[in-house]
Amino acid sequence: MKVYYNEDANLELLNDKRIAVLGYGSQGHAHSLSLKDSGLNVCVGLKESSKSWEKASAAGLEVKTVEEACQWANVIMVLIPDQHQKEVYEKSIAPYLEESDTLAFGHGFNIHYKWIAPPANVNVMMIAPKSPGHLVRRTFEEGNGVPCLIAVYQDFSGNTKDLALAWAKGIGGTRAGVIETNFKDETETDLFGEQAVLCGGSAELIKTGFEVLTEAGYPPELAYFECLHELKLIVDLYYEGGLSLMNYSVSDTAEYGGMSRGNKVITKESKEAMKKILADVQNGSFAEEWKKENAEGLKNHLELRKQNSEHQIETVGKTLRGMMAWLNKKVEVEA
Repeated sequence: MKVYYNEDANLELLNDKRIAVLGYGSQGHAHSLSLKDSGLNVCVGLKESSKSWEKASAAGLEVKTVEEACQWANVIMVLIPDQHQKEVYEKSIAPYLEESDTLAFGHGFNIHYKWIAPPANVNVMMIAPKSPGHLVRRTFEEGNGVPCLIAVYQDFSGNTKDLALAWAKGIGGTRAGVIETNFKDETETDLFGEQAVLCGGSAELIKTGFEVLTEAGYPPELAYFECLHELKLIVDLYYEGGLSLMNYSVSDTAEYGGMSRGNKVITKESKEAMKKILADVQNGSFAEEWKKENAEGLKNHLELRKQNSEHQIETVGKTLRGMMAWLNKKVEVEA
């Protein structure tokens, strides 16, 4: 595996480009502001009704409608939610694509599952920072960066990989290191990680542990601290030094108890369930399910969100977080 750094990327390749970043959410604001600070010619493309229009404009960025941005640009980065990209592409991007233009993505979903099929005479690339957008932006401003993945799907101009590296440099990625992958591997590993571990598996593990303790008669406040609150301490250790640092840092009792009991919770059956999740990602079943869910008005999605928000761990947690003055209360989500 080759890792690319600042000396491997030439930002000047983007100097004469007109860059449109579609979307001003977590990643959109980080990419557009950092590219602007890197001296590049950037605009943000938004719906006229977007609440982000004033915010992006106040940050010193030129803002256009999506159609205007795509007509003006010769490099277009699509940083809007996966489920909306196909419609926006067909209505507002495809009509304005010209030969040798570059279409860029922060995630491979729509290209890999062929929801979007670009013409053969444009470049298609991906630049995917491996962190939330606010961290991409903060580390850039601090003179650092976060690791990025890049990928090339179509290389009509013959220099698309170099353009991707230039973009990664423009947002600080080459300060930390950039790894080349492909749209398939990025999409499938990303979806699997979200569903089986990061957003799905961990949440169910937390809720189930909480339920086991409260159903056994323990106070929900203690169950919250043991099964959710303290998880951050463990995850931070994973993040900083892997599994070994975590085991080194906790007590011998915790280390032994974890190593001897963890596989009784995450069993062979759990692994088989993970394999089924991966298979559904690989064969496109999940993508089709998500397409159908959107077409039918997100009924299941909204019901699952409601069930999650009404779980006892959420109501107890909101009260306990009120005791923690150091937390950013803006992140509390109303049910």
